[in-house]
Amino acid sequence: MTASASASGSVSTSAGAPGGAPAPDKGVGPLLRGWREQRRVSQLELALRAGSSARHISFVETGRSRPSEEMVLRLAEHLDIPVRDRNALLLVAGYAPRYPETPLDDPALDALREGVERLIQGYEPYPALVVDATYHVVAANRGIAMLLDGLPERLLAPPLNAMRLTLHPEGLAPRIRNLREWRGHLLAQMERDIALRRSDALRALYEEVAAYPPPSSEHSSLLPDEEPAESVPYFALPMQIEHDGRLLSFISSISTFNTPMDVTVAELAIETLLPADPATVKYLHSLMS
Repeated sequence: MTASASASGSVSTSAGAPGGAPAPDKGVGPLLRGWREQRRVSQLELALRAGSSARHISFVETGRSRPSEEMVLRLAEHLDIPVRDRNALLLVAGYAPRYPETPLDDPALDALREGVERLIQGYEPYPALVVDATYHVVAANRGIAMLLDGLPERLLAPPLNAMRLTLHPEGLAPRIRNLREWRGHLLAQMERDIALRRSDALRALYEEVAAYPPPSSEHSSLLPDEEPAESVPYFALPMQIEHDGRLLSFISSISTFNTPMDVTVAELAIETLLPADPATVKYLHSLMS
């Protein structure tokens, strides 16, 4: 599971400075410089984006000028800094956090939670799930339950983690026919996420799943009673997975919320698995009949 084709953006997560949370004595300037350098944006380019001057950006980064709250938020926006980390920048700069972090089970998020659950249920019989910043599954439909059928109970104990379920040698990994390609894709995706979000929790998860034994060889033989598949011109890397004696192919897409104003909402992502060939479509619909 997890994305091959991104519908919009990516999931945000925690931490404010390289390698973890910001050190209070570093000041907002060095933290902003760290984000700018990580994004490979020059002071002049950032100044042009933010409607400022390279001189002012330099003064902010060296501590010679204290940025206003508006400037901190403007620079964070143009550097694509996750909202959790924008709160950290505001605190270090001496301002109150701007974005709340509402628990997902809070009544204030009832409408959003119910809407998301209706969305993934409406996607059935195709698999769909919702994950948080560290790929913990917060909602899933019956299509996902179908793929997870038969996995060990200890892997299905809460909190479920999509990366762990997919790559664990007792999880979905033995069923994935193109595991070497799919594993490489997922690990590369996690590396990009770590670089973007600077999350210690995400790095720990990456180190765990990257340490799982890699596939020794691809599953090249046909399944029992399986005929050679018709050639399909895939437009993105599919996940090819065995289920109940059949080979299913999925293209993954991830959607996030536009302009979120809450940390919890910003860190949610909806993943949908789109059938990549007619045989997968036919089989999934047969399960509903």
